[in-house]
Amino acid sequence: MGVKNLANTSISTLFTIAGLTSFALADNPISTYHYLADPGAAADDEYFYIITDSDDPAPFNATGYSIKALYGFRSKDMQNWTDFGIIYDAREVEGIGNIWASGIAVHDGTLYIVFPDGGGGGVGYIKAPSIEGPWTNAVGRGSDKLVGGRNGLIGCDGVAWCFDPGIFIDDDGTTYVTWGGGENDNRPNTDNFDIVKLNDAKDAPVGNGAHVKVNGLQTRKMLEASYIHKHKGTYYFSYSTGWQQGAPTIDYGMSDNVMGPYTWKGTILGDPSINGHSVNGNNNHHGIAEFKGHSYVVYHDRRIAKGHNGLEIIPADDGQSKPNEGYHRSVSVDEMFYNSNGTIQTVKVTDEGPQQIENFDPYDWYPALTSSKQKGIRSRSNFVLGKAAETFLLPLSTKESWIRVSGVDFGTAATGFTVEAASIADGNKIEIRTGSATGTLAGTCTLQKTANKNTFVENSCEVSGLKGIVEQLFLVFKGNQDSTMAIKAWGFEGSGTTPPEPQKPFKGTAWEIPGKIEMEDFDIPGTGRGAGLDSYSDNDSEDHGAESNDGVSYREGTGVDIYKKATGYIVGYNQAGEWLEYTVNIKEAGDYTMFAAVASANNTSSFKLSIDGNDITEEIAVPQATSGEENYDDYNKVSTNVTLPAGEHILRFTVTGDWMDIDYINFESGKDAEDSKPIGYVDALHSTGKMNYSQATHFDVFSINGKKVASFTAHSFAEATKLWQDGLVKGSENSIGICLIRNRSNGMVAKVRTKR
Repeated sequence: MGVKNLANTSISTLFTIAGLTSFALADNPISTYHYLADPGAAADDEYFYIITDSDDPAPFNATGYSIKALYGFRSKDMQNWTDFGIIYDAREVEGIGNIWASGIAVHDGTLYIVFPDGGGGGVGYIKAPSIEGPWTNAVGRGSDKLVGGRNGLIGCDGVAWCFDPGIFIDDDGTTYVTWGGGENDNRPNTDNFDIVKLNDAKDAPVGNGAHVKVNGLQTRKMLEASYIHKHKGTYYFSYSTGWQQGAPTIDYGMSDNVMGPYTWKGTILGDPSINGHSVNGNNNHHGIAEFKGHSYVVYHDRRIAKGHNGLEIIPADDGQSKPNEGYHRSVSVDEMFYNSNGTIQTVKVTDEGPQQIENFDPYDWYPALTSSKQKGIRSRSNFVLGKAAETFLLPLSTKESWIRVSGVDFGTAATGFTVEAASIADGNKIEIRTGSATGTLAGTCTLQKTANKNTFVENSCEVSGLKGIVEQLFLVFKGNQDSTMAIKAWGFEGSGTTPPEPQKPFKGTAWEIPGKIEMEDFDIPGTGRGAGLDSYSDNDSEDHGAESNDGVSYREGTGVDIYKKATGYIVGYNQAGEWLEYTVNIKEAGDYTMFAAVASANNTSSFKLSIDGNDITEEIAVPQATSGEENYDDYNKVSTNVTLPAGEHILRFTVTGDWMDIDYINFESGKDAEDSKPIGYVDALHSTGKMNYSQATHFDVFSINGKKVASFTAHSFAEATKLWQDGLVKGSENSIGICLIRNRSNGMVAKVRTKR
């Protein structure tokens, strides 16, 4: 079979490393040497899979799509992706004209793909034991197509566009296929998708297709890209609205029945834009999958063709520069979050992509195009029908040419590096470097010269200084001529991976229970990646509270939104799904009363607490502020009884309802105990003011309108608050509602609510 040559280049920005954070070098899109589009997603316990079609064949001045093949990617950690190149090629399969936007699913070790034959020639169906193939026809009864086209098992049911299929496999193994798009007189753009159930063998429909109903659409039209996924027992049907709404969005509905009807809920993904600049245009396509406790959405944009964030604009396949961005797309991925009621938060499009969720193991054998970022490379795919896919890395070695691998765990130490390569010129070599493409040199492998670029030999070299977790590893390609190397695979030899270090208390000592926990002082995350090492989860990487602290983040690099107030720090801007963890030392097992100082301008805010992953409370509602819709300084105490085990444990605070602030949590011994840390309580450890609380000081009381109503002395804010609320201070006997208490010594002010 013929060799497919895909000329691609990559980005040119540099980056620096500070701690665990990389800057300037973005991680979206997943490949910078391809024009890729129309992604689908699936996941099993080991890998997250992405399939795409490709805009590579389109000329630079394309006015339409030229899509011939499917590409396959997979990752264990959501940062490092292995590109298997072309996994299915319409040009090599009889009876298929083109392959456009497709869907993928995985079940019991087998992967399934549904694909459209061009712009409406029916839906094909293939399966394989792994993402690289070999892929074989999965349509039952010897037919060519599952839906429509030549000899399809069922018809397209009158949809305008018989394409953009999706495949969903339910928990019980039942398989469903969707398709459709566009509109006509019989199937308007509010009724243009079908769904069919396959039989137990997953190879033939049970009956004909049924219309997918999405109620409550109003003016939200449905164009293409039908997709079904499931989360916590609820089914989600999503699709592209296309350009009818002025910008392409991915909208969705929810149902308790996979066949529908669905109720429209909103937008999963708007027209992808970053910092107000669109990285997309005219359409979109997506895939959604849950993987290792996270949910992700993959989608296409135009980052490369637009030169976003310094990306080098790749020439078209015909060699012409600056190709038409509408027909030269790129594929990105970001994490997706749910609200407590199951609705989906609109995805924030990022340059960084998802957080790496586990370390990369270098002591395996990897296809050459395994990386988190690339520069100055091309690729070559060899597709042979009936065989697993092969793809090769072709360096442009006279320029800056490298691949980067992130979060590599070398353990005690790596001793050697082996690469399988072809080399038709003298002096070609690979440098192994850390930190950057010009960083510390760990080793150099000079490549043996071969007869041609289809003859591969193994080359080995020693390496040094590679131990522990290397945040950024670079394989840098050097040579006097471009495209004289073809890299097939590589791997390291060494002594095994580094055991992860668990999270630890922020100030070195576990919080004592009974006692007070300051919410901004959550645990320091563990080192390494994987489950149980993180100590927090925030929906974005920006600390929205830093501005209140002269632009300095209290917990730099976490993205947790910590605001500086007169009485100290609070954690604000809390959204459903975010959480914080604290190492606690519980004095003795038994009953306790939990008090939390919280504020919200909404009536939907809530949270829950758990110990070592087990809930100790139900959802606790946060009262809405009574002093103004936007007032997050109106704090209340909420409380509940909890039962705790003795000893050291991990306490997790989880937000279950959006937009609340929290200052601290206090645990008191016994059920229905009195709160010794009421609103306004300040202690010397956490106060921004300094005073000796063993001495009496003056406190002034003001009405909510600022009128002074009383003055008295007390030893602490706690004592002053209690005296006022108990009516023991002159002027407090008839006080109802909110007032302000000010400490004259340091000017600190607290709001106090009094009920009679």
